[in-house]
Amino acid sequence: MSVLVIGLSHHTAPLSLLEAAAATDPAVLVEQVKASDAIGEVVVVSTCNRLEVYAESLTFHGAVAAIGEVLGAAAGVSIGDLSSHLYVHFEDRAVAHAFAVACGLDSMAVGEAQVLGQLREALRSAQRAGTAGPSLNSLFQQALRVGKRAHAETAIDRVSHSLVEAGLEAAAEMLGPLSTARVLVVGAGGMSSLAATTVARRGVGQLTIVNRTEAKAHRLAGSLAGTADVQARPLADLDAALAHADVVITSTGSLGYLVTAAQVAAARGSVTADASAGARVGRQVFLDLALPRDVDPEVALLDGVSVIGLDDLGARLADDAATSTLPEVQAVTDLVTAEVAAYLTGRMEQAALPTVAALRSRAHEVVDAEMARLDQKLPDIDAVTRAEMQRTVHRIVEKLLHKPTVRIKELTSEGHGGDYAAALRELFDLDPYDVAAVSVPPASPAVPGTTGVAGVQQGRGTTDSGGGES
Repeated sequence: MSVLVIGLSHHTAPLSLLEAAAATDPAVLVEQVKASDAIGEVVVVSTCNRLEVYAESLTFHGAVAAIGEVLGAAAGVSIGDLSSHLYVHFEDRAVAHAFAVACGLDSMAVGEAQVLGQLREALRSAQRAGTAGPSLNSLFQQALRVGKRAHAETAIDRVSHSLVEAGLEAAAEMLGPLSTARVLVVGAGGMSSLAATTVARRGVGQLTIVNRTEAKAHRLAGSLAGTADVQARPLADLDAALAHADVVITSTGSLGYLVTAAQVAAARGSVTADASAGARVGRQVFLDLALPRDVDPEVALLDGVSVIGLDDLGARLADDAATSTLPEVQAVTDLVTAEVAAYLTGRMEQAALPTVAALRSRAHEVVDAEMARLDQKLPDIDAVTRAEMQRTVHRIVEKLLHKPTVRIKELTSEGHGGDYAAALRELFDLDPYDVAAVSVPPASPAVPGTTGVAGVQQGRGTTDSGGGES
């Protein structure tokens, strides 16, 4: 059983394809993937610019085919059309990819920290669904720890240029300074909360938060009280709020357009009838951070209205690809490389432990059997002598087993632990099924080789970091 990652991201797929694939609820994708006999565990990570399936594969080709079919169906395209946009990472490269994602190295905004929350939520969802077992639980927990280390021990946060900040800069270029602007944030989830916090910290004329659940909007507004002129309104007030906004930021996770061209046109048209309320008919900028999109692309066709989407922000942040040479990024890359090596070594050690435990168990069975025979031949032996004889025999056994135990750890660090464990099983006639039944600390599968897949990007290595997430 091996770890496999198959996905689409801003690196490999156009926004239209990502949007189509993301329209399916991640929980549904988990159920569909888990239905395959080739897959043991599943976690689906869905963000505004990536959709990834992490799986414990029982058979490599079967798992790749099953996941490809599910993603193709979600995106509404054939696997043949989808394959050129997919990436596949197997075993050590899958581990490296997970760690790089957690550190923000693979994000659109390099170094951003929001992806940690998204990975944590993906793991929690899989745990609730019962599809994350020992293998993926271990991988994600360690990835989260590595991501936290990256932000705590390096200066990667200096590199991070969030999508919200990039969008606000683009809006300022169109509208001028935003110090007196009226900003409307639609939604109160993770991205919307980040947007509202960023806007409040930046300083604007007024901040309004609209959300389907009004109580959440009030909680978010309350947390920002004192940092900005902020108010909360229910989603039913969206049309009125649109009429009073210079900048509209949306991120709701809605599966349909939340803001339509007709809606915006009507809101702007109502402004002239209510000038006393402070409504404005000037230029208006929509910053759509949702996937699927919240704002109908036709909104951009209206006079005086601009729409900035994820594809626009991706192009704006494209220069961040050059940040791979920055010392802050290199420091995180080095951290990921070391953590991957340590994780793989530890996992191989865990995989070898059942063999060592079985060997010791077999030796102790032999000692117990011989002591029983001794009791039959020398029934009158006193308890003190018998106890000393038993301790002596056990010491001999422990000394004989000490070197194999130490050596398997040494060989594991060199990548040969699996071969040595197999040799021990053969030499001492240890049944693999008996070995698996021995009680040892939770273990993950050993690291096998990789297999190529025609028509799909794939790789195997110890590091995997890249450019630009949210």
